[in-house]
Amino acid sequence: MDETRSKAAVPAVGEGKRGEQGHIGYLLRQAGAAHRLRMERALSDLAVTLPQFSVLTMLAAYPGASGADLARLSLLTPQTMSVIVSNLERNGAVSRRAHAIHGRIQQIEVTEAGRQLLAKCRARVKSVEKDLLAGISQSDEQIIRRWLVTVALHDSVR
Repeated sequence: MDETRSKAAVPAVGEGKRGEQGHIGYLLRQAGAAHRLRMERALSDLAVTLPQFSVLTMLAAYPGASGADLARLSLLTPQTMSVIVSNLERNGAVSRRAHAIHGRIQQIEVTEAGRQLLAKCRARVKSVEKDLLAGISQSDEQIIRRWLVTVALHDSVR
């Protein structure tokens, strides 16, 4: 590299294009990455990954979902879902059974151990989300939630 060329300083989060003047898609991704990191740190000592937490959450909400259903709900590929479910099953957090009519489809359920683990995870997540929403009014939170759903719905293929 030519030493005479000046190097552009990379701005800190909140500055330059990483601040309010940045592209909205970039800012959304930047915020998502920061939130993911906080969530991973909060769950790390429970030996639960963020995708595993997502799967447990969706299974608790939609018991008996198939791997394909979970992949759509958790925004993951079926291949990734297969690995996650296998790991959760090996750890005793979920169990699988054949669908009563379509035997090749596996229905997945959260076990009692999985419910206990999910409760611990939810306590951690609740704390992270409380920090995330600090200083945000309930009406602003509803606007943000509505906007995020609208963004997800726009041209959604899932």
